[in-house]
Amino acid sequence: MFKSQLAKITAVAAVAGFLAITPARAADRPDSWVTMKTQIALMTTDGVSTSHLNVDTVKGVVTLHGTVPTAAAKAKAEEVARGIDGAKSVKNLLQVVAKSEREVVEKSDDAIKDSVEAAFKANARVKDSGIKVASVNKGVVLLSGKTKSLEAHLEAVKVADAVKGVHRVATEVEVEPTS
Repeated sequence: MFKSQLAKITAVAAVAGFLAITPARAADRPDSWVTMKTQIALMTTDGVSTSHLNVDTVKGVVTLHGTVPTAAAKAKAEEVARGIDGAKSVKNLLQVVAKSEREVVEKSDDAIKDSVEAAFKANARVKDSGIKVASVNKGVVLLSGKTKSLEAHLEAVKVADAVKGVHRVATEVEVEPTS
């Protein structure tokens, strides 16, 4: 009897050990969540222009399509998408097309911060989301705060990126899990 109990305990321990070292399935994330997380990651990655880049996710398969200005941007976009929790695989259908120079508007960091904050106040989804402009340094806007909505986080990045004078958006925003 002792041997059979020991065998059961050993078997249970082996299964528990296997489960402990097996990573969680990526299928736990809804496609819409994976798409939004990928969009946020791409929009806040230096060296990836997202103005003509689209993201779709179906059953965990992320598809990148549109145009990017360089082969390096195409590779970087795929690398970023592969790093998203819930992305089972990535189809990189991006085309490399040299872009005409984006209109560069030189504004002071204080003026950019004021413009982004005004745009946040004018946007219903972002206004009371808990997301704030932490700082602006040489045209790079850093967002911070805590929000309950991944949609608000994505919207805040898009709104900030659309402000003239913004070169890039970085984010330290935390999305709090809903209960």
